[in-house]
Amino acid sequence: MAAWCSGDSSSKPIFVGIYGAVLGGFAVSALFFLLSSFSSLSAPPLPLPTTATTTTIAVTANLSRPTPTQPETMYNRPIWKPPPRGSWMPSPRAFRLTREMVAARARDGAIVVTFGNYAFLDFILTWVRHLTDLGVDNLLVGAMDTKLLRELYLRGVPAFDMGSRMATEDAGWGSPTFHKMGREKVLLINALLPFGYELLMCDTDMVWLKNPLPYLARYPDADLLTSSDQVIPTVTDDSLENWREVSGAFNIGIFHWRPTEPAKRLAKEWKDLVLSDDKLWDQNAFNDLIRKNFGNPVEGQGDLVYSYDGKLKLGVLPASIFCSGHTYFVQGMYKQLHLEPYAVHTTFQYAGTEGKRHRLREAMLFFDQPSYYDSSGGFLSFKPSIPKSLLLDGAHNVESHFALVNYQLKQIRTALAIASLLKRTLVMPPLWCRLDRMWFGHPGVMEGTLTRQPFLCPMDHVFEVHVMLKDLPKEEFGPPIDFREYSFLDNPSLPKEVKESLLEVQLCDDRSSGCSSINETNKHRPLLLPRNSTEEKLLNIFSSYKSVKIIQFSSMVDAFGGFADAAVETKFRNRVKRYVGLWCCVELREIGHIYYDMYWDEKPGWKPHPPETREQDHPPWS
Repeated sequence: MAAWCSGDSSSKPIFVGIYGAVLGGFAVSALFFLLSSFSSLSAPPLPLPTTATTTTIAVTANLSRPTPTQPETMYNRPIWKPPPRGSWMPSPRAFRLTREMVAARARDGAIVVTFGNYAFLDFILTWVRHLTDLGVDNLLVGAMDTKLLRELYLRGVPAFDMGSRMATEDAGWGSPTFHKMGREKVLLINALLPFGYELLMCDTDMVWLKNPLPYLARYPDADLLTSSDQVIPTVTDDSLENWREVSGAFNIGIFHWRPTEPAKRLAKEWKDLVLSDDKLWDQNAFNDLIRKNFGNPVEGQGDLVYSYDGKLKLGVLPASIFCSGHTYFVQGMYKQLHLEPYAVHTTFQYAGTEGKRHRLREAMLFFDQPSYYDSSGGFLSFKPSIPKSLLLDGAHNVESHFALVNYQLKQIRTALAIASLLKRTLVMPPLWCRLDRMWFGHPGVMEGTLTRQPFLCPMDHVFEVHVMLKDLPKEEFGPPIDFREYSFLDNPSLPKEVKESLLEVQLCDDRSSGCSSINETNKHRPLLLPRNSTEEKLLNIFSSYKSVKIIQFSSMVDAFGGFADAAVETKFRNRVKRYVGLWCCVELREIGHIYYDMYWDEKPGWKPHPPETREQDHPPWS
């Protein structure tokens, strides 16, 4: 444990406390394992992510299989290979981070590490799965609670106990738990660097799309390579960013450390700094240290710059291929520059962890369990209808943006109502925006970026994804309405039997001779549904199709005539009003944001104007 807590004599009181906390943590961990984990592992271990292929598993097994002179242990066991049934959980001591553990997993002197608590189990499994699919198995996961540690061990994911005794719940951004997790990252880097291996440290809310290790090896003289929040490209190829033009903060969600003396000095001072103030954000502290002595180019290597103490050689990973949430999901910078992305980190997004998960699902980069791809009530989808004029005509401004989004909101509101009536899960449509969303005033899109207008915007730009997933009281808000991302039906993980169980619904004029609510349908002809159908008619018609997995409407424009029960409608309104968020922000205004309104069309003269006063600054829920 010395590597975790090494320091000069002036910091002894701090580290005595840390030693005590760590020892206490091991005692609690030991008790937990004795009570729950030392039982025989008689139950079948939890499975691999369901979409893993035989080829992938074989490749991974070959990469991590121990040599003939090296017996298989929990350290070098192939990833995704669970422990034998009937075996006993190893002692807590076996999960301590040691040089031997890292040596067993490292390849070519490098180790890839992430960490988290149980709340991020699905993110961690997704992170591991992407790497193993790429043939990268030199990885370790730090478990901040014993529940996560046990889950990872049972699934065959190499993990170690960080001794954090972290709660298993999600830590909201900026919360005390969030800052604690940041400090744990800094402590972890200080623990790993003395082992002498190159360290690629990652947050769990990112995924790898291409093996990064060959790219990092292109810059052997760099002490540190870091990602950034840069949104304006400084290069157009796959070289490092031009550090002279980087204005965005250095982002510590993806960065690569070499075990050099300058890097170790930086890590130690960073640790001392964050331990001295439990409210200090680790990323801000890192940026402050890096910028202390910044700006002299490394001779003969202009893409590297001296920083920190004037001796540390720093490179900035290109945001076009080591993508942020903005350069990947909004700008699609890698597409426009015809590059292959290595990674995407879910930054620049809204709606918390739920928003991050949904972003990755929209991009079909998240690995969910089989139950996610099925639903007892089936799914409901529709083809959105957007006039060309709303998408393309006129200037891109607040008015045209809200006209476009509001037109889509009205259709989604109808779809939510029908999904609620039929007790089906709504597959959200792709959402188009004219203006970007930021947390500060801007001219529509940030100048210098490659954002196109209009663009396919992430759902969390308009919808409060976390509220849509919240367990709201049924007495006030009616039954929950489950939903899926717009790309759901195209996801390769969707079972064939679900995809092929499809009923197409075509809206028609009730007065026309061909439009009948009692029509027969087959796989070659859509079911005809009169426009503005009543609640009773919808229930009667679709009661015959409960076994059909996907009902797809040709349109949602005038598809529903309204609820029969006023109390049911009131609860539905209470719910969906809270589903939409706000657009931000008009420049040069104290209150520059504008609330979206699910029922904008019922308010004559509605205009997309920011609140004039603080008293008016509230969501349109009344």
